[in-house]
Amino acid sequence: MAAKKWSQDVTEHSDALNLEGEVFKKDDPKAIAASLKRSAEHSQRRKGTPFQSAMSMLTFYINRAGDGLDAKQRKVLENAKDELREAFGRKPARSRAS
Repeated sequence: MAAKKWSQDVTEHSDALNLEGEVFKKDDPKAIAASLKRSAEHSQRRKGTPFQSAMSMLTFYINRAGDGLDAKQRKVLENAKDELREAFGRKPARSRAS
Protein backbone atom coordinates (compact mmCIF):
# COMPACT_ATOMS: atom_id res chain seq x y z
CA MET A 1 0.00 0.00 0.00
CA ALA A 2 1.40 3.39 -0.97
CA ALA A 3 2.03 5.92 1.77
CA LYS A 4 -0.26 8.92 1.86
CA LYS A 5 1.22 12.32 1.20
CA TRP A 6 0.92 14.80 4.05
CA SER A 7 -1.14 17.10 1.81
CA GLN A 8 -3.68 14.34 1.18
CA ASP A 9 -3.96 13.82 4.91
CA VAL A 10 -4.51 17.56 5.46
CA THR A 11 -7.21 17.68 2.79
CA GLU A 12 -8.98 14.65 4.27
CA HIS A 13 -8.56 15.41 7.98
CA SER A 14 -8.06 19.14 8.22
CA ASP A 15 -8.98 20.91 11.42
CA ALA A 16 -10.17 23.79 9.28
CA LEU A 17 -13.16 22.30 7.49
CA ASN A 18 -15.19 19.15 7.03
CA LEU A 19 -15.21 18.92 3.25
CA GLU A 20 -17.76 17.23 1.04
CA GLY A 21 -16.24 14.15 -0.60
CA GLU A 22 -14.41 14.85 -3.87
CA VAL A 23 -15.46 18.49 -3.87
CA PHE A 24 -12.34 19.49 -5.81
CA LYS A 25 -13.15 17.04 -8.61
CA LYS A 26 -16.46 18.71 -9.51
CA ASP A 27 -16.61 20.39 -12.92
CA ASP A 28 -18.82 23.30 -11.85
CA PRO A 29 -17.02 26.24 -10.17
CA LYS A 30 -20.30 27.42 -8.57
CA ALA A 31 -20.91 23.99 -7.04
CA ILE A 32 -17.37 23.90 -5.63
CA ALA A 33 -17.77 27.40 -4.17
CA ALA A 34 -21.18 26.57 -2.67
CA SER A 35 -19.83 23.40 -1.06
CA LEU A 36 -16.80 25.18 0.40
CA LYS A 37 -19.01 28.01 1.68
CA ARG A 38 -21.36 25.52 3.38
CA SER A 39 -18.43 23.68 4.95
CA ALA A 40 -16.80 26.87 6.18
CA GLU A 41 -19.99 28.30 7.64
CA HIS A 42 -20.84 25.11 9.51
CA SER A 43 -17.34 24.35 10.79
CA GLN A 44 -16.74 24.80 14.50
CA ARG A 45 -13.01 24.15 14.05
CA ARG A 46 -11.93 26.91 11.70
CA LYS A 47 -9.54 29.57 12.94
CA GLY A 48 -10.33 32.42 10.52
CA THR A 49 -13.52 33.73 8.98
CA PRO A 50 -15.60 31.38 6.85
CA PHE A 51 -14.33 33.16 3.71
CA GLN A 52 -10.69 32.85 4.78
CA SER A 53 -11.07 29.19 5.61
CA ALA A 54 -12.83 28.31 2.37
CA MET A 55 -10.40 30.25 0.17
CA SER A 56 -7.40 28.86 2.03
CA MET A 57 -8.56 25.28 1.50
CA LEU A 58 -9.19 25.90 -2.20
CA THR A 59 -5.80 27.56 -2.69
CA PHE A 60 -4.10 24.84 -0.66
CA TYR A 61 -5.58 22.15 -2.90
CA ILE A 62 -4.59 23.93 -6.11
CA ASN A 63 -1.03 24.48 -4.88
CA ARG A 64 -0.58 20.95 -3.57
CA ALA A 65 -1.97 19.35 -6.72
CA GLY A 66 0.69 21.17 -8.72
CA ASP A 67 1.53 19.65 -12.08
CA GLY A 68 -0.72 16.67 -11.35
CA LEU A 69 -3.77 18.86 -11.93
CA ASP A 70 -4.87 18.89 -15.56
CA ALA A 71 -5.42 22.27 -17.24
CA LYS A 72 -9.18 21.87 -17.47
CA GLN A 73 -9.63 21.15 -13.76
CA ARG A 74 -7.14 23.88 -12.79
CA LYS A 75 -9.28 26.38 -14.72
CA VAL A 76 -12.44 25.12 -12.98
CA LEU A 77 -10.76 25.53 -9.59
CA GLU A 78 -9.38 28.98 -10.41
CA ASN A 79 -12.89 30.03 -11.52
CA ALA A 80 -14.21 28.63 -8.24
CA LYS A 81 -12.14 31.27 -6.43
CA ASP A 82 -14.14 34.04 -8.11
CA GLU A 83 -17.39 32.18 -7.43
CA LEU A 84 -16.37 31.87 -3.78
CA ARG A 85 -15.65 35.60 -3.58
CA GLU A 86 -19.07 36.29 -5.09
CA ALA A 87 -20.79 33.85 -2.73
CA PHE A 88 -19.34 35.74 0.22
CA GLY A 89 -20.21 39.14 -1.24
CA ARG A 90 -16.62 40.04 -2.07
CA LYS A 91 -15.31 41.75 -5.16
CA PRO A 92 -13.80 39.47 -7.80
CA ALA A 93 -10.06 39.41 -8.22
CA ARG A 94 -8.58 41.50 -10.96
CA SER A 95 -8.97 39.99 -14.38
CA ARG A 96 -6.33 37.39 -15.13
CA ALA A 97 -5.02 36.44 -18.54
CA SER A 98 -6.68 33.20 -19.64
